Amino acid sequence: MKVNTHNLAVILVNWNQYDLTRACIISLLECTYKDFEIFLVDNYSNDNSFLKLKKEFENVNYIQNSSNLGFTGANNIGIKHALRRDFEYIMLLNNDTEVESDFIEPLLSSFKSNVKLGAVQPLILNYHSKETVWNFGGTFNSFFGLVQTLNKGARRSELKVNYLTDWISGCCFMFKANIASKIGLLDDFFFVYFEDVDYSLRIKKAGFELGLQEKSVIYHHEGASWKKKSKKREGTVSPYTHYLRLRNHLYFNAKHSAEFNFFGKWIYQIFQIFSYILYFTIRLRFNKLKMSVKGFLDGLKSI
Repeated sequence: MKVNTHNLAVILVNWNQYDLTRACIISLLECTYKDFEIFLVDNYSNDNSFLKLKKEFENVNYIQNSSNLGFTGANNIGIKHALRRDFEYIMLLNNDTEVESDFIEPLLSSFKSNVKLGAVQPLILNYHSKETVWNFGGTFNSFFGLVQTLNKGARRSELKVNYLTDWISGCCFMFKANIASKIGLLDDFFFVYFEDVDYSLRIKKAGFELGLQEKSVIYHHEGASWKKKSKKREGTVSPYTHYLRLRNHLYFNAKHSAEFNFFGKWIYQIFQIFSYILYFTIRLRFNKLKMSVKGFLDGLKSI
Protein backbone atom coordinates (compact mmCIF):
# COMPACT_ATOMS: atom_id res chain seq x y z
CA MET A 1 0.00 0.00 0.00
CA LYS A 2 1.63 3.25 -1.12
CA VAL A 3 1.20 6.48 0.77
CA ASN A 4 2.80 9.86 0.59
CA THR A 5 5.74 10.58 2.87
CA HIS A 6 4.71 11.60 6.38
CA ASN A 7 6.49 12.64 9.54
CA LEU A 8 5.75 10.27 12.41
CA ALA A 9 7.03 10.23 16.00
CA VAL A 10 6.64 6.88 17.80
CA ILE A 11 6.73 7.21 21.59
CA LEU A 12 7.65 4.25 23.82
CA VAL A 13 7.71 4.25 27.61
CA ASN A 14 10.13 1.92 29.42
CA TRP A 15 10.11 1.02 33.08
CA ASN A 16 12.34 -1.92 34.07
CA GLN A 17 11.45 -3.94 30.97
CA TYR A 18 14.56 -4.37 28.87
CA ASP A 19 13.51 -7.54 27.03
CA LEU A 20 10.05 -6.32 26.08
CA THR A 21 11.22 -2.85 25.04
CA ARG A 22 14.10 -4.32 23.05
CA ALA A 23 11.76 -6.66 21.15
CA CYS A 24 9.39 -3.77 20.44
CA ILE A 25 12.18 -1.57 19.06
CA ILE A 26 13.52 -4.39 16.87
CA SER A 27 10.06 -4.95 15.37
CA LEU A 28 9.73 -1.21 14.68
CA LEU A 29 13.12 -1.05 12.98
CA GLU A 30 12.03 -3.86 10.66
CA CYS A 31 9.04 -1.86 9.40
CA THR A 32 8.74 -1.26 5.68
CA TYR A 33 7.78 2.37 6.35
CA LYS A 34 10.92 4.26 7.34
CA ASP A 35 9.93 7.89 7.75
CA PHE A 36 9.55 7.83 11.52
CA GLU A 37 11.60 8.38 14.64
CA ILE A 38 11.43 6.55 17.96
CA PHE A 39 11.33 8.48 21.23
CA LEU A 40 12.09 6.25 24.20
CA VAL A 41 11.03 7.79 27.52
CA ASP A 42 12.39 5.92 30.54
CA ASN A 43 10.47 6.17 33.81
CA TYR A 44 13.52 6.07 36.10
CA SER A 45 14.25 2.36 35.64
CA ASN A 46 16.48 0.75 38.25
CA ASP A 47 17.33 -2.43 36.32
CA ASN A 48 19.91 -0.85 33.99
CA SER A 49 17.52 -1.34 31.05
CA PHE A 50 17.79 2.27 29.91
CA LEU A 51 21.59 2.15 29.61
CA LYS A 52 21.53 -1.23 27.87
CA LEU A 53 18.98 -0.02 25.32
CA LYS A 54 20.93 3.18 24.76
CA LYS A 55 24.07 1.21 23.96
CA GLU A 56 22.25 -1.18 21.64
CA PHE A 57 20.11 1.20 19.55
CA GLU A 58 21.82 4.36 18.35
CA ASN A 59 19.06 5.77 16.14
CA VAL A 60 16.60 6.31 18.98
CA ASN A 61 15.83 9.55 20.83
CA TYR A 62 16.39 8.85 24.54
CA ILE A 63 14.77 10.72 27.41
CA GLN A 64 15.18 9.66 31.04
CA ASN A 65 12.89 10.91 33.79
CA SER A 66 14.15 11.56 37.32
CA SER A 67 11.12 9.72 38.74
CA ASN A 68 8.35 7.39 37.59
CA LEU A 69 5.77 9.69 35.97
CA GLY A 70 3.49 6.88 34.88
CA PHE A 71 2.12 6.21 31.41
CA THR A 72 0.59 9.67 31.15
CA GLY A 73 3.53 11.72 32.41
CA ALA A 74 6.14 9.88 30.34
CA ASN A 75 4.06 10.00 27.16
CA ASN A 76 3.38 13.70 27.69
CA ILE A 77 7.12 14.34 27.75
CA GLY A 78 7.47 12.41 24.51
CA ILE A 79 4.56 14.31 22.95
CA LYS A 80 6.15 17.64 23.90
CA HIS A 81 9.41 16.62 22.20
CA ALA A 82 7.49 15.56 19.09
CA LEU A 83 5.56 18.85 18.98
CA ARG A 84 8.77 20.86 19.23
CA ARG A 85 10.08 18.89 16.24
CA ASP A 86 6.90 19.62 14.28
CA PHE A 87 5.98 16.01 13.40
CA GLU A 88 2.74 15.59 11.49
CA TYR A 89 1.65 12.45 13.34
CA ILE A 90 2.34 11.03 16.79
CA MET A 91 1.94 7.42 17.89
CA LEU A 92 1.80 6.18 21.46
CA LEU A 93 2.87 2.54 21.48
CA ASN A 94 3.10 0.21 24.47
CA ASN A 95 6.56 -1.23 24.91
CA ASP A 96 5.01 -4.67 25.55
CA THR A 97 3.95 -4.95 21.91
CA GLU A 98 5.53 -6.21 18.71
CA VAL A 99 4.37 -4.95 15.34
CA GLU A 100 3.94 -6.37 11.86
CA SER A 101 6.43 -4.88 9.40
CA ASP A 102 3.70 -3.20 7.33
CA PHE A 103 1.51 -1.89 10.16
CA ILE A 104 2.26 1.83 9.74
CA GLU A 105 1.14 2.37 6.14
CA PRO A 106 -2.54 1.41 6.63
CA LEU A 107 -2.82 3.71 9.66
CA LEU A 108 -1.50 6.66 7.68
CA SER A 109 -3.79 5.79 4.78
CA SER A 110 -6.78 5.97 7.13
CA PHE A 111 -6.14 9.67 7.64
CA LYS A 112 -5.96 10.23 3.89
CA SER A 113 -9.27 8.47 3.27
CA ASN A 114 -11.14 10.26 6.10
CA VAL A 115 -10.35 13.94 6.64
CA LYS A 116 -12.48 13.97 9.82
CA LEU A 117 -10.28 11.35 11.48
CA GLY A 118 -8.41 12.57 14.54
CA ALA A 119 -6.90 9.29 15.72
CA VAL A 120 -6.76 5.64 14.70
CA GLN A 121 -5.70 2.31 16.18
CA PRO A 122 -4.61 -0.98 14.61
CA LEU A 123 -5.99 -4.46 15.14
CA ILE A 124 -4.38 -5.59 18.41
CA LEU A 125 -3.95 -9.35 18.75
CA ASN A 126 -2.67 -11.41 21.68
CA TYR A 127 1.03 -12.18 21.37
CA HIS A 128 0.69 -15.71 22.73
CA SER A 129 -2.47 -16.43 20.74
CA LYS A 130 -1.93 -14.57 17.51
CA GLU A 131 -5.34 -15.34 16.02
CA THR A 132 -7.17 -13.99 19.08
CA VAL A 133 -8.20 -10.34 19.37
CA TRP A 134 -7.03 -8.32 22.38
CA ASN A 135 -8.62 -5.03 21.31
CA PHE A 136 -10.36 -3.75 18.22
CA GLY A 137 -12.66 -0.94 19.15
CA GLY A 138 -14.58 0.16 22.21
CA THR A 139 -17.92 1.54 23.31
CA PHE A 140 -19.59 2.92 26.45
CA ASN A 141 -22.49 1.79 28.57
CA SER A 142 -23.95 5.24 29.09
CA PHE A 143 -26.30 4.16 31.88
CA PHE A 144 -23.72 2.52 34.15
CA GLY A 145 -20.75 4.62 33.01
CA LEU A 146 -18.82 1.58 31.83
CA VAL A 147 -15.99 1.43 29.32
CA GLN A 148 -16.39 -1.69 27.18
CA THR A 149 -13.89 -3.34 24.84
CA LEU A 150 -15.31 -4.78 21.64
CA ASN A 151 -14.17 -8.00 19.95
CA LYS A 152 -11.96 -9.05 22.89
CA GLY A 153 -11.31 -12.77 22.74
CA ALA A 154 -12.80 -13.15 19.27
CA ARG A 155 -11.02 -15.13 16.59
CA ARG A 156 -9.45 -12.93 13.96
CA SER A 157 -11.37 -14.79 11.26
CA GLU A 158 -14.64 -13.93 13.03
CA LEU A 159 -13.83 -10.27 13.53
CA LYS A 160 -16.64 -7.80 12.94
CA VAL A 161 -14.92 -5.00 11.05
CA ASN A 162 -15.88 -1.44 11.86
CA TYR A 163 -14.08 1.67 10.74
CA LEU A 164 -15.14 4.02 13.54
CA THR A 165 -15.22 3.54 17.31
CA ASP A 166 -16.23 5.38 20.49
CA TRP A 167 -12.75 5.11 22.01
CA ILE A 168 -9.38 3.71 21.04
CA SER A 169 -6.76 1.92 23.07
CA GLY A 170 -3.64 3.63 24.37
CA CYS A 171 -1.82 0.37 23.59
CA CYS A 172 -1.38 1.82 20.09
CA PHE A 173 -2.80 5.25 19.44
CA MET A 174 -1.86 7.28 16.33
CA PHE A 175 -3.17 10.83 16.15
CA LYS A 176 -2.62 14.03 14.24
CA ALA A 177 -0.03 16.12 16.07
CA ASN A 178 -2.17 19.25 15.82
CA ILE A 179 -4.79 17.47 17.97
CA ALA A 180 -2.51 17.90 20.99
CA SER A 181 -2.20 21.60 20.21
CA LYS A 182 -6.00 21.88 20.27
CA ILE A 183 -7.01 19.73 23.24
CA GLY A 184 -3.80 19.50 25.25
CA LEU A 185 -1.85 16.53 26.57
CA LEU A 186 -2.94 13.40 28.40
CA ASP A 187 -4.48 14.07 31.80
CA ASP A 188 -1.66 13.42 34.29
CA PHE A 189 -4.06 12.65 37.12
CA PHE A 190 -4.75 9.22 35.63
CA PHE A 191 -1.08 8.09 35.77
CA VAL A 192 -2.27 4.96 33.93
CA TYR A 193 -5.72 3.44 33.14
CA PHE A 194 -8.63 5.37 31.61
CA GLU A 195 -6.30 8.02 30.16
CA ASP A 196 -6.91 6.66 26.66
CA VAL A 197 -10.70 6.74 26.89
CA ASP A 198 -10.49 10.23 28.36
CA TYR A 199 -8.31 11.39 25.46
CA SER A 200 -10.62 9.65 22.99
CA LEU A 201 -13.64 11.55 24.30
CA ARG A 202 -11.73 14.82 24.25
CA ILE A 203 -10.80 14.21 20.60
CA LYS A 204 -14.44 13.48 19.71
CA LYS A 205 -15.65 16.56 21.60
CA ALA A 206 -13.22 18.61 19.51
CA GLY A 207 -15.13 17.48 16.40
CA PHE A 208 -12.99 14.58 15.16
CA GLU A 209 -13.71 10.90 14.56
CA LEU A 210 -11.87 7.85 15.92
CA GLY A 211 -10.93 5.09 13.53
CA LEU A 212 -10.00 1.41 13.38
CA GLN A 213 -7.73 -0.17 10.78
CA GLU A 214 -7.86 -3.97 10.52
CA LYS A 215 -5.07 -4.06 7.91
CA SER A 216 -2.65 -2.77 10.53
CA VAL A 217 -1.69 -5.49 13.02
CA ILE A 218 0.30 -5.55 16.27
CA TYR A 219 0.68 -8.14 19.05
CA HIS A 220 0.31 -7.39 22.74
CA HIS A 221 1.84 -9.18 25.75
CA GLU A 222 -1.22 -8.75 27.96
CA GLY A 223 -0.52 -7.90 31.58
CA ALA A 224 3.25 -7.77 31.22
CA SER A 225 3.47 -4.35 32.82
CA TRP A 226 1.25 -4.96 35.86
CA LYS A 227 1.42 -8.66 36.70
CA LYS A 228 3.92 -10.00 39.21
CA LYS A 229 6.21 -12.77 37.99
CA SER A 230 5.32 -15.09 40.88
CA LYS A 231 1.88 -15.79 42.30
CA LYS A 232 1.55 -15.52 46.05
CA ARG A 233 -1.42 -15.12 48.39
CA GLU A 234 -2.17 -11.66 46.98
CA GLY A 235 -2.23 -13.04 43.40
CA THR A 236 -0.33 -11.83 40.34
CA VAL A 237 -2.01 -8.43 39.81
CA SER A 238 -0.45 -5.56 41.75
CA PRO A 239 -2.67 -4.02 44.49
CA TYR A 240 -1.77 -0.62 43.05
CA THR A 241 -3.45 -1.67 39.80
CA HIS A 242 -6.77 -2.10 41.61
CA TYR A 243 -6.23 1.23 43.36
CA LEU A 244 -5.74 3.09 40.09
CA ARG A 245 -8.60 1.42 38.25
CA LEU A 246 -11.14 2.20 40.98
CA ARG A 247 -9.88 5.75 41.55
CA ASN A 248 -9.60 6.59 37.87
CA HIS A 249 -13.01 5.19 36.95
CA LEU A 250 -14.66 7.55 39.44
CA TYR A 251 -12.59 10.47 38.19
CA PHE A 252 -13.33 9.64 34.55
CA ASN A 253 -17.09 9.42 35.18
CA ALA A 254 -17.06 12.76 36.98
CA LYS A 255 -14.95 14.44 34.31
CA HIS A 256 -17.36 13.35 31.58
CA SER A 257 -20.51 13.38 33.72
CA ALA A 258 -22.74 14.58 30.87
CA GLU A 259 -22.03 11.33 28.99
CA PHE A 260 -23.38 9.02 31.71
CA ASN A 261 -26.56 8.57 33.74
CA PHE A 262 -26.10 10.00 37.24
CA PHE A 263 -27.98 7.27 39.11
CA GLY A 264 -26.75 4.41 36.95
CA LYS A 265 -23.06 5.20 37.33
CA TRP A 266 -23.39 5.43 41.14
CA ILE A 267 -25.31 2.17 41.32
CA TYR A 268 -22.45 0.49 39.47
CA GLN A 269 -19.69 2.14 41.54
CA ILE A 270 -21.29 1.09 44.83
CA PHE A 271 -21.84 -2.43 43.53
CA GLN A 272 -18.24 -2.57 42.32
CA ILE A 273 -16.57 -1.52 45.56
CA PHE A 274 -18.68 -3.90 47.65
CA SER A 275 -17.83 -6.71 45.23
CA TYR A 276 -14.12 -5.94 45.64
CA ILE A 277 -14.44 -5.84 49.44
CA LEU A 278 -16.30 -9.16 49.56
CA TYR A 279 -13.96 -10.94 47.13
CA PHE A 280 -10.68 -9.81 48.69
CA THR A 281 -11.98 -10.52 52.20
CA ILE A 282 -12.96 -14.08 51.25
CA ARG A 283 -9.58 -14.60 49.53
CA LEU A 284 -7.70 -13.07 52.50
CA ARG A 285 -6.03 -10.56 50.21
CA PHE A 286 -5.99 -7.72 52.69
CA ASN A 287 -3.42 -5.56 50.91
CA LYS A 288 -5.62 -5.52 47.83
CA LEU A 289 -8.64 -4.87 50.02
CA LYS A 290 -6.92 -1.88 51.59
CA MET A 291 -5.76 -0.46 48.25
CA SER A 292 -9.19 -0.95 46.66
CA VAL A 293 -10.93 0.97 49.43
CA LYS A 294 -8.25 3.66 49.26
CA GLY A 295 -8.72 3.91 45.49
CA PHE A 296 -12.47 4.33 45.90
CA LEU A 297 -12.08 7.00 48.59
CA ASP A 298 -9.40 8.88 46.64
CA GLY A 299 -11.66 8.73 43.60
CA LEU A 300 -14.42 10.37 45.62
CA LYS A 301 -12.00 13.08 46.73
CA SER A 302 -11.06 13.79 43.10
CA ILE A 303 -14.64 14.57 42.11
